[in-house]
Order: sequence, then C-alpha cells, then structure tokens
Amino acid sequence: MGNKPELLAAAGSLQEVKEYIAAGANAVLIGEERFGTRLPGNMNIADISEAVRAAHADQAKVYVSVNNLISNEILDELSGYVQALAAAGVDGIEFGDPAVLRAVQQYAPSLNLHWNAEMTSTNYATANYWGSKGAVRVLLARELNMDELTEMKPHLQIEAEVQVHGMTNIYHSKRKLVQSYMTHQGRPVQGENLGQDRGLFLIEAERQDEKFPIFEDSNGTHIMSSDDICILEDLHILLGAGMDSLKIETILKPISYNRTVIQVYRTAIDTYFEDPEGYEFQETWMDTIREVQDPERELSFGFFYKEQVY
Repeated sequence: MGNKPELLAAAGSLQEVKEYIAAGANAVLIGEERFGTRLPGNMNIADISEAVRAAHADQAKVYVSVNNLISNEILDELSGYVQALAAAGVDGIEFGDPAVLRAVQQYAPSLNLHWNAEMTSTNYATANYWGSKGAVRVLLARELNMDELTEMKPHLQIEAEVQVHGMTNIYHSKRKLVQSYMTHQGRPVQGENLGQDRGLFLIEAERQDEKFPIFEDSNGTHIMSSDDICILEDLHILLGAGMDSLKIETILKPISYNRTVIQVYRTAIDTYFEDPEGYEFQETWMDTIREVQDPERELSFGFFYKEQVY
C-alpha cells in the first residue's frame, strides 16, 4: 500500500489557511493575483510568509500559484518574486509557463516545481518531460477520465495531483468581456466591481437551468462550470492507484462549505487507510456535503466517466 496522499485546499486568506488546515487539509494553495490566476483571494508576500509560519506550525505545507501567463511586463518582476517566495519558506510553486521554471532554477533553485498546464497535461510522456526539466509534480488535467488517470500513474516519474471536488474553469480570456458587454448595452461599468464577490453568472438559451459563474479581474474574464466535481463515492479508486495529492477547489464557496467538504474527505481518506481491503463508502459522508451544497449546483463526476473529445 502506498503512502497516504496529501489533501490540498486552495485558500484566499490567512483565516482560510488556518481553518482549512484545522478541518483536515495538510496542504494549502495560495497566491497573488498578479502571478497566479483564479485564486480564492489575493495574498501578498507578507501574507504568504505568515501563512507559511501558521501552516508549518501544524505540519502542513504551503504552495503558491504562479500559473499566470507571464507577460513581458511582469517578467522582470519574476526573479524577485520567486526569491521572496523561497525566503518565505514556501514548499513549492505551481507553474505552467517555462519562464517561471527558468526564473526558479536561476534565482530560487530550492523551490519545488509543480507543473500545471490546465487541460494539456494529458499524458505521462509530457509530464515526465517536465520532470526531467525540474518539476516534481504534475497536476493532471481535469478532462481526463478515471481509466486515463489510474493507468497513467504507474508511468509517471513525478508526483500526481488530481482535483476531486469543486468547480472548474471552462473559459478564460485576457479581455474584459463583461465590461465590453455592459458597455455595448449602454451600461458602462468603469470602476464597478465585476469580481468574484459580485455573484455574476451566465445562462445559455438552451440550458436555462444551468448557471455559469463569471468574474473579471486583472487577468481578464473567467467563466466557471455550472456544476461541482465530487469524486467522494469513488475516492477509493484514486487512493488505490496511489495518487499523491487530492485537491479541493474552494473558489466562489463560503468558508463554512469548504470546511465541511475538507472534513468529509479527510474522514474518507483516513478510513480507507485504516483498512483498505475492508473500506466501504459511507452514504452519510455524501449526505453531509449535500446538506451544504448550493441546490442550484449539481454534484457530478465531471469527466471522470466521460469519453473526452478535444
């Protein structure tokens, strides 16, 4: 039997870091909007340093998202940023842009690198290529089905992380699409808040019952899924396959909801590792999540049991 996997939760503030670790997460993902995208909150270097101190006091790890598309404008700031992250004592960073890898290797070689290429991390050869360049973990694409995930694991030469709960990003544009739309309607929105706390969503004409959250920030426009992934019922398959990290996406959810979800997954993971052969899924675990789930958002297996067409 392999080692117990890490339970990772995205966090947007020092309060969330502390609450999610107390709920059972033993790693958190945080970051700053300038360098990382679709984070539940914006944390500067001082915040990150404090988060590291708090997490390490509870034997938990802190990863920082540096997964933005790096423009020439912020390229010059990258070396100083990764040096500051290393000085803060973070346990690793997520990246997709090779510019981040080069900056880390040159200015902060002690930082662990987690390769996150969103939907393009779909095969073990590419993941192992980034491993040969210095990455120690791959974030496997959410568009992979269960067979693809579990069959890939034995071929990986680096750690594997899988999202098991929460919403996903389905569209991103660097353009300010909501702002443009409102202006086109004669309702200019300069200075108005179109961010995560505004509660905006899209509805398609042919699917009136589905709401797609949409928000804008300095990185452009983000459209999120209308449902939430929930792999709880088949979590044992991923545990048996030896996945190294299981991620709970917390964006656009209240702290109380995320805390409950983390507690349930922690219970399921610990129960499995107490007796893998005798493990049985408990319907009461799912009931606990259903009690706090937004009734307008369906819990689904995402692509875990779908044949994906790219």
